[in-house]
Amino acid sequence: MNKKVKRILKGIGITVLILVVLIAGGFYGMFHHELNTLSSIEKKNEHPLYTMEYEGDYGLDEFLKVGANNDQELVEFVVDRILKGLPLEINIPSLGCSTFLAKNAESDGYLFGRNFDLTYSPGMFVRTKPDDGYASISMVNLGFIGYGKEKLPDTMLDSLLTLAAPYAPLDGMNEKGLCVGVLLIDTEPTNQQTEKIDITTTTAIRMLLDKAATVEEAVELLSQYDMHSSANSCYHFQIADASGKSVVVEYINDEMKLVEPTESYQAATNFLLTPGDYDFGKGQDRYAAMMEELGEKEGILNEKEALGLLEKVSQDPYKTESGSMSSTQ
Repeated sequence: MNKKVKRILKGIGITVLILVVLIAGGFYGMFHHELNTLSSIEKKNEHPLYTMEYEGDYGLDEFLKVGANNDQELVEFVVDRILKGLPLEINIPSLGCSTFLAKNAESDGYLFGRNFDLTYSPGMFVRTKPDDGYASISMVNLGFIGYGKEKLPDTMLDSLLTLAAPYAPLDGMNEKGLCVGVLLIDTEPTNQQTEKIDITTTTAIRMLLDKAATVEEAVELLSQYDMHSSANSCYHFQIADASGKSVVVEYINDEMKLVEPTESYQAATNFLLTPGDYDFGKGQDRYAAMMEELGEKEGILNEKEALGLLEKVSQDPYKTESGSMSSTQ
């Protein structure tokens, strides 16, 4: 091979290398927030529980301008805006949950307790910090966005769908101290039909975490949208803030109702709390157990007592630290 051919081949090789570097650089430039987000995922235990630090904009302001009146419309937005065409299917399982608000005996603050009762529920603890909203932490049931025992986000490729996690929270707390949890109600799905922009259950939670600092702000935000239940089910929300104010937001015959506490504490499970002929559903025993203990303690618990109360009303049998089995039901 003569020197001229060698020079040509060397030049071609350098050109190809430069093109590869440019393409890789361009790809990273376009998707560096997404890649950094996926790289932040850590598996904390074998339950499994994962953590994620979400970097960049997930388009909530854009979503709130167009909305979605069902899961499919939400999927279309997320696939187009975040997943770049990667297919996504939304599925919310039956949720038997409990929430409560109590005064913190160890500080001037409050404790928001939450049980998420599922036999198997791979979870992800998601931190978000939007430029135009409040930083927050939220819990996402990964089963909601397509994960399960046969598929978990343990590799970069398998974790791609977790980019949709900001749109799938079932509870959370933001930097202002606003907390929200959603609980299933066994009744007709909410399907408000006015001229307002449409919103779904999980996107409502994301909106509240990003945009509301107080219960009043949260209620005002919800009133500006038509609510449509995710997964063709019905839900209510317990919302609390750093001042200790709490409310349960329900939808009766597609009309938003507010259930305010009669004491300094409040709890909710899986039946409607609105006065009248609506108190059907399940979880009355868990609700009674929480309200009884909160009443005995005058609504004041320390962290250990709060965790103990959550254990007490957990639906599935579990082994306590002493080795005995416990079950509320």
